[in-house]
Amino acid sequence: MQPILNQISKIKYELLLIAILQHLYIGIFIEDLNFYTKIIWPINMLIVGVSSVGIFIEKGRLKNQLQLLLFLVIIALPIGLAFNDNNHYYFLLLNITYVIYFIWLLYEILIYLVKPSYINTDIISAAACGYLLLIETCTFTMQYFVYKNEQSFNGINLANPASTYMDLVYFSSITLTSIGFGDITPNTHHTKLLTSLFGITGQFYIVILVGILVSKFTSNATQSK
Repeated sequence: MQPILNQISKIKYELLLIAILQHLYIGIFIEDLNFYTKIIWPINMLIVGVSSVGIFIEKGRLKNQLQLLLFLVIIALPIGLAFNDNNHYYFLLLNITYVIYFIWLLYEILIYLVKPSYINTDIISAAACGYLLLIETCTFTMQYFVYKNEQSFNGINLANPASTYMDLVYFSSITLTSIGFGDITPNTHHTKLLTSLFGITGQFYIVILVGILVSKFTSNATQSK
């Protein structure tokens, strides 16, 4: 078991990057949205959960136990959609849990980014993971408000959970990248302020990330002289 964990640890950020990318954007290749909700989504979360294990290797027993608990919960929640597809409170619980999980992953990645003085593929992969985790956090935060109040946004497709999720992935992506096409817009003071906050956070992340990478690159260049 330990050799397997060691191998996972070596490519943990690359694995997580691929897992988050497929979780956010695999809908590009899916036509049947009901199939996506009942089958693809639980598989997606299983992949994300397994891929995040490497981040918590050597993090201590308590963190590993908490990670295992959250891992089981985030897999169980989408499976439960098949039996709770009309349960308003179930969707609220799902979104709160996912926000907590993705914020925790983002925190661990940010801690890693600021520690080493070098720059390598792990740093680049972790930086990309951090940005995608911001999109995940934004998506599920906004989705919480959509299920709390269907009038929270204009332009969201509420026909089924998959279409709502994909619309919010799109909205979160264009918000954090400051593209903002305007086809989906916040409609309550909560979502307007949160959209502003996530937009600022996305730009702040890029600025800080560039500073970190330049600092590490400069440190590498100085040490090599």
